[in-house]
Amino acid sequence: MHAALDISGLHAWYGESHILHDVRLQVQTGEVVTLLGRNGAGRTTTLRAILGLTGTRKGSIKVNGVEAIGLPTHRIAHLGVGYCPEERGIFASLSTEENLLLPPQLAGGRQGMALTDIYAMFPNLLERRHSQGTRLSGGEQQMLAVARILRTGARLLLLDEISEGLAPVIVQGLARMIETLKASGYTIVMVEQNFRFAAPLADRFYVMEHGQIVETFVASELSAKMPVLTELLGV
Repeated sequence: MHAALDISGLHAWYGESHILHDVRLQVQTGEVVTLLGRNGAGRTTTLRAILGLTGTRKGSIKVNGVEAIGLPTHRIAHLGVGYCPEERGIFASLSTEENLLLPPQLAGGRQGMALTDIYAMFPNLLERRHSQGTRLSGGEQQMLAVARILRTGARLLLLDEISEGLAPVIVQGLARMIETLKASGYTIVMVEQNFRFAAPLADRFYVMEHGQIVETFVASELSAKMPVLTELLGV
């Protein structure tokens, strides 16, 4: 059985800037893994590198056993990878439902989540299905951004700072969503600054500093690791 995601010896650049240095991480199918680190540690670049959205990449990135380091972004997406970037990328002129009907099904992937299931998970989106993207609150836009990748049939979800700047009640809703997806067998890699949000959800943690993984541990070790995390992250 292949890991859902297996990264080894990954180096990545933006132009001349060497951002990632020998990153190694592995995520098993059905796991929720959180990348922790200060701003600028390389966490978002790691997610972008998985999809080939950085400059030069070297090393190995296997998605369900398939080597993706040399593939263009659209081919990597077709391996069942969904990316929810920090900027969300909602189409402002389209309604909520039109945004949800836009994504294509990934070839060879599983059927995308049905609209009825999306609306059951995100009742806010059902209420706002005819509203333009620009009229949605920040929390509703974030829900829509995640829901849109679920429509494609992607099973490996890369979520970048989905809780940032949102009201606590919305953040709780996103936590329930992640628990629901995990129970349904989705694999999730989260970049999160909000430690309180990420900590109860993750099976394992990787800590990044200066473009490298400097610490990795499982959820049961969290309390023992708090002194190290306080030092590395200031949590």
